Amino acid sequence: MKRRLICIGSRDRHGNVPGVKAIGSKLKVHTLHGAVFLLAAHLLLGCSDRGGPSPSAAEVPPPPQIESPLTPYLDPKKLFLYSGVALVMDDRDGRVLFEKNRHARQPIASLTKLMTAMVVIDAGLPADEVIMITRTDRDRLRGSGSKLSFGTQLTRRDLLKIALAGSENRAAAALGRTYPGGAEAMVAAMNDKAGKLGMKDSVFRDAAGLHSGNVSTAEDLAVLVEAAGRYPLIRELTTVGTDFVTDRRTGWRIMFVNTNRLVRNGQWNIEVSKTGYIAEAGHCLVMRAEITDRPVTVVLLNSWGELSKYGDANRIRKWLVQAGQKARQTVRVSKQTAREITFNR
Repeated sequence: MKRRLICIGSRDRHGNVPGVKAIGSKLKVHTLHGAVFLLAAHLLLGCSDRGGPSPSAAEVPPPPQIESPLTPYLDPKKLFLYSGVALVMDDRDGRVLFEKNRHARQPIASLTKLMTAMVVIDAGLPADEVIMITRTDRDRLRGSGSKLSFGTQLTRRDLLKIALAGSENRAAAALGRTYPGGAEAMVAAMNDKAGKLGMKDSVFRDAAGLHSGNVSTAEDLAVLVEAAGRYPLIRELTTVGTDFVTDRRTGWRIMFVNTNRLVRNGQWNIEVSKTGYIAEAGHCLVMRAEITDRPVTVVLLNSWGELSKYGDANRIRKWLVQAGQKARQTVRVSKQTAREITFNR
């Protein structure tokens, strides 16, 4: 049976397509122009080697999702967490490995500061500009204390550092106050950013996260962590263990430690991190870390106690490491079996 080839184009007086000579069932392309002409005609006019139109994009089935290699070895029933809301996501393929109330909307406390940092950086404000802490920056909602006394002068970069790593509320408030248009414009920009990122269940009311109206879901916060991870400065500042900022007025150094103790213990490879707490939110932790050689996002909200979120994070890490060990063992056995079969042949 001969294969019918249909091509659309002009022909010469002998019925041949310019630049192409038929030789049996094969085509010999004499010039580059002829090949380009055939390709253009084929694509633009829907020509196929079967003589019919090419299927539309809607008719082409989507490519199958690639399953995480850890999935077959993960048993959610063996992972008990004390946090009221939890989400563990494999960032390499976007697959959820574990979830617990991930669509529940609730206050997020100082996790808000990740959005604050993104909006400040997006504005392109001078990092070395010196900003003074004023009484306007004090916590009127909860009366929380601060390492930054009124009159302290810090660069905008140092304010970002101590707000992200040390979770300083006055630093975050000062960043919002000095945003173009003031604190209200800052909050509007934060909500606009959330909308553009697709965080449909998130609302922001202040830059520090003290307002209980700062709400989100674990699913939205995974998006926030991923977005924050695209900022090298945020990755750098959220993973500072112990550091200091310098008061430009007095020259005094103000020490602080990262509020996420997992950053400081050296057993984790963390890329982005933030903790949070207010009474309405409970203890919260979000981070992106490398576990079993894979980037993983962990979201823990409304944990029972101050240390419970760290216990939950370590339980998640152990759960994933054990799955990774089983996956590697399976691969080793498969390779050994394949070698034995080949040898026996």
